[in-house]
Amino acid sequence: MARTPIWKSIAATLSSEIADGAYRPGDKLPTEAQMASRFGVNRHTVRHALSSLVEAGTVHTRRGAGAFVAQTPTDYPIGKRVRFHQNLRAAGRIPAKEVLSVTTRLANSKEREALDLGADDQVHAYEGLSLADDQPIALFRSVFPAAPFPDLPDALAQSGSVTAALQTGGVTDYTRAWTRLTAKSATVTQALHLRIAEGAPILRSDGLNIDPTGRPIELGRTWFAGDRVTLTLAEDV
Repeated sequence: MARTPIWKSIAATLSSEIADGAYRPGDKLPTEAQMASRFGVNRHTVRHALSSLVEAGTVHTRRGAGAFVAQTPTDYPIGKRVRFHQNLRAAGRIPAKEVLSVTTRLANSKEREALDLGADDQVHAYEGLSLADDQPIALFRSVFPAAPFPDLPDALAQSGSVTAALQTGGVTDYTRAWTRLTAKSATVTQALHLRIAEGAPILRSDGLNIDPTGRPIELGRTWFAGDRVTLTLAEDV
């Protein structure tokens, strides 16, 4: 009878330990050196075992950081009212946002067209990382017309919440005018932020939000990690 390759045995052991709860979703696995010592093999054999777990979707690796247990994909409704914190809590996850930058600058041509701005109008650009249970699931960039919302940068820096920040400018409700979804591959920078491999599948969502009067107030672009989010179409009103 042919012997089971050692790397397969290691992969099976790790899979069993993950299934039994020894490692929870988002947990970092021991280093290659630690596992090589544990199983009495070289690091190449451990790397082979981890590669098979990555292919199976059980773990994901981040260059320079190690291997992590994969999360169950989070259901994320895309509809008339898209609210990050509300969506994550409804899915039983703990939402969080990490603010990467908030800047004020001149609007580019696409932003001027979408937000109905003039050639000299400025915008607030908000870039950040969305997390579920402390695991990054998406990178985002939101652009707002600067003139109606002079206090928005400070509000975003304090809360990270678009809904709360818009309320400081008198917008108590807003809805999605349109959404476009496009399949992409992760760039080096996106992969580092999302803790996925360069070239891994991501889903880009572009959308425009309007206030109750129909005025465009937010042009957004979000890059979702393909294996961590299941986008669903919501029939909200």
